Amino acid sequence: MEKQHHIHLVPGDVGETVFLPGDVSRAKIIADHFDEARFVAKNRQYITYTGSYKGIKVSVTSTGIGGPALSIAVEELIKVGAKNFIRIGTCGALQKYVNLGDIIIATAGVRGDGTSREYFPLEYPAVADLFVLEALVESAAERGVKPHVGIVRGHDAFYVESILANVDYLERDKPWIESNVLSVENETPTLFTLTTARRCRGGTILTPVGHHLFPDRTIPDEDVKKAIALETQIALDAAVKLAGKV
Repeated sequence: MEKQHHIHLVPGDVGETVFLPGDVSRAKIIADHFDEARFVAKNRQYITYTGSYKGIKVSVTSTGIGGPALSIAVEELIKVGAKNFIRIGTCGALQKYVNLGDIIIATAGVRGDGTSREYFPLEYPAVADLFVLEALVESAAERGVKPHVGIVRGHDAFYVESILANVDYLERDKPWIESNVLSVENETPTLFTLTTARRCRGGTILTPVGHHLFPDRTIPDEDVKKAIALETQIALDAAVKLAGKV
């Protein structure tokens, strides 16, 4: 098989479980948590490392921001053998009880994105795979972490629905806040719909780095790094639990 058009990978280049950070710089950061890792390919924003963790083969591929870029990565990763996809990322908190630096594990996504609508009508649900969800929750508990587990929202327009928005973002957020949606980000609904339809598994673990209800709150860079490291450790432990499951 020729290399995939965007990610430049062929069968054998990745493990069964692939971690999907949006930030391209986080691919190397996540790979550094593997027991061993090697650089595999880079094209555009798609950077891939593959290695091992506790005896299983795992990979990380950065996707860049948003559903269109993530869908390309997932479609092509499936073609080269990936089966489990775990998004490791950041988000904006929507609920008062969610603090910056907390851990969020998504059960489902509100489909405010455009990419999943290109694939499926809005009646099609964006839900996490049960096995991935269970593995993430169990792995968090084993590390003494009490995550927020629930629904997140995905959308495409950062500057109309974030604390840096040029419009009244809280007016847009109101139905989601009242519906107990935990946070807002850009990729989860695309990931969940696509992996479900392609008979693969998708999960998401996030940490809030901004808060829509408290826009003046900030989180130090070192605390963001610690939260990303914790997300990665939980995701790696989940990958071990998922290894070999059909």
